[in-house]
Amino acid sequence: MLALASRSVQRTVRWTAWLLAFAWVYRTLNAAFGLPRVPNLLRSSSERVPDRLPLVTVIVPAKNEQDAVGACLESLLRQDYPNLHIVAVDDRSTDRTPEILDTLAGMYPARLTALHVRELPDGWLGKTHAMALAAGEAETNRCSAWLLFTDADVLFAPPTIRLALAEAVDQHADHLVLPPSPILLGPGEVALLGFFQLMGAWGVRLWRVPDLKAPRDVLGIGAFGLVRASAYRQIGGYETLRMAVLDDLSLARRIKAAGLQTRAAFGAGLIRLRWAEGALGLVGVLTKNMFALFAFKPVLLLAGCAGIVALTLAPLVGLGFAITRIPSALALTGIGGMYLLLARYSQLPFWSFLLYPFGAVLLIYSLLHSMVVTLRQGGVRWRGTFYPLAELRRENRLLR
Repeated sequence: MLALASRSVQRTVRWTAWLLAFAWVYRTLNAAFGLPRVPNLLRSSSERVPDRLPLVTVIVPAKNEQDAVGACLESLLRQDYPNLHIVAVDDRSTDRTPEILDTLAGMYPARLTALHVRELPDGWLGKTHAMALAAGEAETNRCSAWLLFTDADVLFAPPTIRLALAEAVDQHADHLVLPPSPILLGPGEVALLGFFQLMGAWGVRLWRVPDLKAPRDVLGIGAFGLVRASAYRQIGGYETLRMAVLDDLSLARRIKAAGLQTRAAFGAGLIRLRWAEGALGLVGVLTKNMFALFAFKPVLLLAGCAGIVALTLAPLVGLGFAITRIPSALALTGIGGMYLLLARYSQLPFWSFLLYPFGAVLLIYSLLHSMVVTLRQGGVRWRGTFYPLAELRRENRLLR
């Protein structure tokens, strides 16, 4: 009886290992054929210009960003697209951010407007309120055709907005996102961001983002979200996303759910940012977001952690057993192939594949840390304001 049970367990383990290998090989081959279909702005003509030069308003919310916001705004002021205005919003900063915004606005009054938020209204996150305020100002005073939402620590290459807008206009898109290239200074950052990108390839098929029949393939990126103003108004703007912790993803979901056209594009090096200093710094940055990604539900987050272990760490263990060695090697080949594919587009080095087990552990720790911290303090503390978990969960249910 024990022998029969043992053979049954071995058979289950073997077939599970083969299913896992098939999943990785299939997903990697799918990406190999799909990713080249995603537009690459660097492969288009360097002189590409959008038709009729529509007005773009760039919206930059900033809370205590004195070390980064100046460089961000200066890179935007150096854009080679002529019909551009920048609205920078000081969101209740307590450092030199207001002074930096006012100084630059005084130097470039025709191109940069500085707004200041003194108090946060009830029922708003600070960032969503700042972006809604700036979008309203752009609509009232300039009637912008496009809005570009970004963050205060992003650096833009001079042709970025011109090339992205030309792509959006040519493709009749209502929403276009551009993944940033990370500025990496340590192996911990490389490991975590490389693995985060690997898991992102499972969550979103970038080549299916425009497909309205693929509602789950949605991409929102806070560093670069270009939105047609009419589409922004059609979905109700950030007025309908007041308490959205994942505001960029929530905006993208609303746009696609409304039947509007959303796109993703590549452009390695066009926008760059330093996510955080070191692996633990990245974990800290992810604290507010990771639990929100699972709708603030512990069961879903723990299931996600289990899925990461099964997908990425189990093949390493399987190499140590004869019955699972071949399928585990195939699964690892698929993982390595996915790293190689993604390295072509992201400027993350392929050798980050060698650190992927460390990245897996770091991401799992980030997920658990986000959940524990949020549950322990009963909510999310972000930009100096505390938001109760009950309110965030209620708003999250309304957003879905």
